Amino acid sequence: MSRASHRLGFALVTASAVAWSLGGLFTRSIHVDGWTMLAWRGIFGALGLALLMPFLPERRAWSMLRSMGWVGWLFVVQSAAGMVFYLSALRHTSVANVAVIYATAPFLAAALGWWALRERPSARALFASLVALAGVAVMVGFGGRGGLLGDALAFGMTATMAVTMVVARNFPEVPILLTACLSSLLSGVLCWPMGSPLAVGGRDLGLLALFGIVNFVIGLPLFTMGARRLPPIETALIGALDAPLAPLWVWLAFREIPSRSTLIGGAVVFAAVSLHLVAAESKPR
Repeated sequence: MSRASHRLGFALVTASAVAWSLGGLFTRSIHVDGWTMLAWRGIFGALGLALLMPFLPERRAWSMLRSMGWVGWLFVVQSAAGMVFYLSALRHTSVANVAVIYATAPFLAAALGWWALRERPSARALFASLVALAGVAVMVGFGGRGGLLGDALAFGMTATMAVTMVVARNFPEVPILLTACLSSLLSGVLCWPMGSPLAVGGRDLGLLALFGIVNFVIGLPLFTMGARRLPPIETALIGALDAPLAPLWVWLAFREIPSRSTLIGGAVVFAAVSLHLVAAESKPR
């Protein structure tokens, strides 16, 4: 892998982390129930991706998905489950907890990559992930602001993201944007009857549309293109930048001041990601 490709992958995944870190801000700004939010976010995300796909190199996506058989459709279902887990977690635990539980994704991605593909992660990436995990322990284990159900849902979301990272890196034939579009649509359709989507006001509907666009039309393509250029463990580690960013947006918008443990743990996660990337750039290629 060339240094230029590595840098591009880093930039793309970092940009996706910034886009996805706004999820907590949207959930705090939109005044609808969780099922309604999931329904409209899924619908708008699917519409946005459907409009985007003709401009990206996945024009044979349908035939590629059909050729994968049940594996491709299983990927669609698990991705839809991850979307439901994500927003449900934000409703049952703090934004900070959801963000930093995602920092365990490097371990899940590394374990999945080793189990499925016998891809051994580097010692440097594992060490950085251990440091990030220490930040998770500080923020979640001692923060005292999360709920057990919300934390479990956040972990479920993290597991589905780890699967996505491994698939994007090692199975380029998978039409990621099409499967994401179908997953988004599936999550929206399943949640529609359980909410009150037709009772949403104009302001909230506009924010829901923006939520779907930022997460799916901006965040997901950037993440997918970056993940194809980086090992899964490194993709997940960079994605952990969500941890210090998500509470920052909520604090700036709502003055929801993070606890001391959240600040300390977030700093640890940020330092682990930054030091790993600096070391990776300084390593001869």
